[in-house]
Amino acid sequence: MKNVVFGAGPLAWWVMQELLEKKETVALASRSGVINKPLPQGVEIHPCDARNPDEVANICSGADVVYFCAMPPYTNWPEAFPPLAVGFLKGVARTEAKLVFGDNLYMYGPTNGAPITESHPHEAPGHKGQTRAHIARFFMDAHERGDNLVSIGRASDFFGPYTTNAILGETFFQPAFKGKTVNLLGSIYLPHTFSYIKDFARGLVTLGHNDTAFGEAWHTPCAPTISTQEMVDLIEAEIGQDIKIRVAGKSMVSFLGLFNPMLKEVKEMMYTWEEPYIVDHSKYEKAFGLDITPHQQAIAETVGWFKEYLKAGNEKT
Repeated sequence: MKNVVFGAGPLAWWVMQELLEKKETVALASRSGVINKPLPQGVEIHPCDARNPDEVANICSGADVVYFCAMPPYTNWPEAFPPLAVGFLKGVARTEAKLVFGDNLYMYGPTNGAPITESHPHEAPGHKGQTRAHIARFFMDAHERGDNLVSIGRASDFFGPYTTNAILGETFFQPAFKGKTVNLLGSIYLPHTFSYIKDFARGLVTLGHNDTAFGEAWHTPCAPTISTQEMVDLIEAEIGQDIKIRVAGKSMVSFLGLFNPMLKEVKEMMYTWEEPYIVDHSKYEKAFGLDITPHQQAIAETVGWFKEYLKAGNEKT
């Protein structure tokens, strides 16, 4: 099969790796056509402005499956995401390719601690969640129009190799390794589903290979939900030292957001850290089975990667 993966971030990288393990042909596409790591043999990355249907149609010509893992900057979703999705969908519509969208859970809004299923209403109160709801609707509309077969895979907060911009990313591991204080959000003793990036990628590829997946949204499987504190405990065991923690609530995040654009955006999503946040993937499990990485293995792989990454001089000052 011939595949095209849009994006140059960690999700696109691991979708590419999953496809290569299946001995399939894969190319990457991103706006710059540049990726900051060596590509495997036989894989190329092409410059493509996803807002431009002509460029998208050209890149996707002859593809069997196209994976959309691209995302504009976190602070610019309402303005940048709609034209990105609309241009992309118009371009892919000129091809016969099947389409898989790597999505998140922001469109659902607060759940009062109830497990989140795919049928949960799209009631996000803030602009990022509402934007995500609109984008998901664009993709499903394309399927319903008959433009392409479309499937949506969703996952919770990512962590794993190459996933530097995450709650369990570079700003966590860099101070943790040095014995300094790390910053976390909300109530760290509540259950919170974390998605290992490789498991999410594997789930998206499974959707792309199963015709029964199209026309629907799916929560890709994760290891059993535990609390953020329990995740920290597992990381402490892996690195062999205690981790100092500072927890920021909504008031502190609101104050810091006056000076930090990223934290200003995080404020909208604080409810995900102040109530149980449990993702139900039973629909996917019943349809396709369960292939997940145990927490201890996922954390060992993540810690090992961050040690090498930071040792290579990638520390932020």
